[in-house]
Amino acid sequence: MSKQPRKQRKYIYEAPLHARRKMMSANLSRELREEYGRRSLPLRKGDKVEILRGDFRGHEGKVEKVDLKRYRVYVEGATIQKVDGTTVYFPLHPSNLRIVDLNLDDEKRIKILERKG
Repeated sequence: MSKQPRKQRKYIYEAPLHARRKMMSANLSRELREEYGRRSLPLRKGDKVEILRGDFRGHEGKVEKVDLKRYRVYVEGATIQKVDGTTVYFPLHPSNLRIVDLNLDDEKRIKILERKG
């Protein structure tokens, strides 16, 4: 892969879905890090995250939606009110989040954790 910023940027914009999913990773909390022996994991709907940066810093909530196209995550409770009065989720970048609790409903995800741990 190239070092050139323009090519890095191009790769991010043109990345295939399987690569985008990996780019949507967030760091694990200290407890989870020790438990699973990993530093980060791709985010999934249902994971409980802590917001580390921005207006919603310190807030914890469940991931409601992961937008692979825009590289954004929507967290329960991190909402803004539009001018017309409707409430919408505020888009957050995964680098500004920390996973506090994992959604282990999927057996494949459990196997991934066992394999990598």
